[in-house]
Amino acid sequence: MSSPRAYSDSVLAALTALDEGRTPERPVLREAVRSLLAALTERAPGRSVEVRVPPYGAVQCVTGPRHTRGTPPNVVEMDPAAWLAVATGRLGWAEAVTEGHVRVSGNRADLSAYLPI
Repeated sequence: MSSPRAYSDSVLAALTALDEGRTPERPVLREAVRSLLAALTERAPGRSVEVRVPPYGAVQCVTGPRHTRGTPPNVVEMDPAAWLAVATGRLGWAEAVTEGHVRVSGNRADLSAYLPI
């Protein structure tokens, strides 16, 4: 897991709520998801993979062929709690995919080289 000091207040608040068995407040969870998605795009710039965390955000990242129309060939999708877990190293990438917490399609949709953030 990455150092907690590196995370925004919203990420820390959302993780604390989840650890306590509570649902994070919607604005906090939204900001936490978006903050970690932005960090992913900095770590893996590009436009060949679309990462979706509905309903809070989607980004394109990872170098490679750029996608411009329709459904991208390389898609990663998960719920906000799963995104917080894999982005912070609380849940390993392979485990998240195997257990169905993360849905992937396309041969470039493996984000394990970029996580945890």
